[in-house]
Amino acid sequence: MNPEFAIEIVKAMLFQALALSAPILLAAMVIGLGVSLFQAVTSIHEQTLSFVPKVLGIVAILIIALPWIVRSTIEFTTMMIERMPQVVH
Repeated sequence: MNPEFAIEIVKAMLFQALALSAPILLAAMVIGLGVSLFQAVTSIHEQTLSFVPKVLGIVAILIIALPWIVRSTIEFTTMMIERMPQVVH
């Protein structure tokens, strides 16, 4: 295995991890920002008010995106398994 091939594999893995985690992280960030603005406007500083909407939003995003996440992971794993003979040489 040459260094270029190893770098290509690592780059593909990092891009896959970023692509799979982005919808969940973006949803948590947007919900957190909305709850923070709501808390600042209303002067309500309840800890559960920031936690519960994030959890519900993340669960909703996971339910919606799970087929895409599974399909993408299977395709990536298949691609990596098919490239294993190149790693040996």
